[in-house]
Amino acid sequence: MTTGSSTARMRPMSAPDITARKRALRDGDGAPLVMVTAYDAPSARVVDAAGADMILVGDSLAMVVLGYDDTLQVTTDDMVHHVGAVARVRPRPLIVGDLPWLSYHVSREETVRNAAALVRAGAGAVKLEGGRKRLDAVGAILDAEIPVMGHLGLTPQSIHALGGFRVQGKQLDSARRIVDDAVALAEAGCFAVVLECVPDGVARMVTDAIAIPTIGIGAGRHCDGQVLVYHDILGLEDRNLPKFVRRYADLRGIATAAVGQFVEDVRSGTFPSSEETYHMTDQMGEAFDLYSEPSAVAVPPAG
Repeated sequence: MTTGSSTARMRPMSAPDITARKRALRDGDGAPLVMVTAYDAPSARVVDAAGADMILVGDSLAMVVLGYDDTLQVTTDDMVHHVGAVARVRPRPLIVGDLPWLSYHVSREETVRNAAALVRAGAGAVKLEGGRKRLDAVGAILDAEIPVMGHLGLTPQSIHALGGFRVQGKQLDSARRIVDDAVALAEAGCFAVVLECVPDGVARMVTDAIAIPTIGIGAGRHCDGQVLVYHDILGLEDRNLPKFVRRYADLRGIATAAVGQFVEDVRSGTFPSSEETYHMTDQMGEAFDLYSEPSAVAVPPAG
């Protein structure tokens, strides 16, 4: 018989669950939060089985899955497609769907429509980039009863305005702006905030200043949690990695060696083997021999 406590452990994580972990951490009772990206059913199963708290279906899929140079090419339809693939696994971690570039910049109506599309696909929350200038979008989404995660520091959708992928908050004014934006997002009702590529001191100030969790990526260890890209953790790519990425495996090397062995086996004639082949029974073979007739080959007339 399933107990109430075990049922609670198996219940999918929610945005309020994530926010509550901040209080537990401040009380010294609880572990830091863990978020990992996933973009399809197989990766979602792995992240779920590994015990993460959140799955981010990030617009980073543009680069690590779809082959683009940045995140700006991804559409809401793309995000819906990948959120749906992750959601069909029914993972325990909270599914957070990224709102892509221009999906929350035009109007409140369009912002809510796009956020709702991700929720209908299976997301339990959405994430958007920016601070005070995005408060109207945050409010519109929250009014639709959809939890919102913020994202400050290096915001990849602003890459052209920022002048590239650069650490943010290195100067006093920009550091103060990040802290101010984080406070504004928390007061607006966001349940957590991602801090990307900021000095650890800035991340610590933000973490101490707000009552919602901070999730760091390239923001040091003073955040309430950490997030990394699935493909970076597993070494599925050979691109230059940021200094904050720790690679835990070399699956690209393993996969390349495995496929290379398959190529060699096919070309050498050792695949498929007899054990990997379906065979006719002797009775069927005899029947074919009995009833088959030599095929007549038409010989063209000479000349």
